[in-house]
Amino acid sequence: MDSFRTNPASDRYIDVDSDDDQDVVRQDGLYTQEFLESFELGLPPVDHARIEAATRSILEAVGEDPIRDGLLRTPGRVARMYDELLSGYRVDPQKLINDAMFDVDYSDMVIVRDIEFSSLCEHHMLPFLGHAHVAYIPNGKVVGLSKIPRIVDMFARRLQVQERMTHQIADFINEVLNPQGVAVVLEGFHMCAMIRGVKKSDSSMTTSAVLGTFATCAMTRSEFMEHLQRPRTRF
Repeated sequence: MDSFRTNPASDRYIDVDSDDDQDVVRQDGLYTQEFLESFELGLPPVDHARIEAATRSILEAVGEDPIRDGLLRTPGRVARMYDELLSGYRVDPQKLINDAMFDVDYSDMVIVRDIEFSSLCEHHMLPFLGHAHVAYIPNGKVVGLSKIPRIVDMFARRLQVQERMTHQIADFINEVLNPQGVAVVLEGFHMCAMIRGVKKSDSSMTTSAVLGTFATCAMTRSEFMEHLQRPRTRF
């Protein structure tokens, strides 16, 4: 018996017995409201007026004069800064991928390592910065190289904790590519632990997330970690 599903983009029914049609259904499903909400995407634009007013209030609360020369334009700068630092909430995942998924007939590990990222700790709204290492094992498809760093940035450019960011990157790649496995390792330096509180400037944090083959096969995990131990190649 033939099976059918609704295409959310057009409300038409698609025969999903063929592999090509199943791919269409899968891609349509990635951009539903449920998908966006699951990855905290599609938030409204930053409210500049409210941020500017709040910044003036903070300046006054710490004893500063928000209308002196050096601070007069600071509220506006801060509001525009949040457009950039929190842009990950407003990325269109369909435009990010931009059809850069390609059919392949191999299943060798793909690794993109040493991806620089910067994010904001949601507890103190101070930066944490570091490098991400991402690997996946294709299951008939690969994604364009530049898309992996863009995915990292999408989840870094928001209020975050490193542990959640690590899993969000892995889960998103898993949803988009449906690979045999995904592994993500993040190494971060947190300003909230370096310039305040405990003040440990040399401390860093490492987090990992493994799905599929990376979770079930110790040899696959070991291969990935061995790649990360190799010296970085400089261009």
